[in-house]
Amino acid sequence: QVQLVESGGGLVQAGDSLRLSCAASGRTFSTYRMGWFRQAPEKEREFVAAVSTTGVSTYYADSVKGRFTISRDNAKNTVFLQMSSLIPEDTAVYYCAAGRLYTVAYYAPHAYDSWGQGTQVTVSS
Repeated sequence: QVQLVESGGGLVQAGDSLRLSCAASGRTFSTYRMGWFRQAPEKEREFVAAVSTTGVSTYYADSVKGRFTISRDNAKNTVFLQMSSLIPEDTAVYYCAAGRLYTVAYYAPHAYDSWGQGTQVTVSS
């Protein structure tokens, strides 16, 4: 497993942009598929975006497609989530996740076995 630490959350207005970062420990970061999930109050944790080990392939939830961009820098053991055109419905705690269960769908939480502590994103209208 890897240790994950998210940063970059905050309070923004609708239409603003925000960039989340997730720093990972260890030497095997490049072998992990990385994902971002979010959880709003009284709601289930939901998939946001995922990126393959090399960064070539990316996947998005329909609700964020065209607004969010996931990327990774394997040399710096970091994954990013660039969020643009934010709306109040994006308000949630955002979690970074790492996993090597490649046979499990990228959008499934159980595909990931390491999770960060989460960072709060609040979008005001």
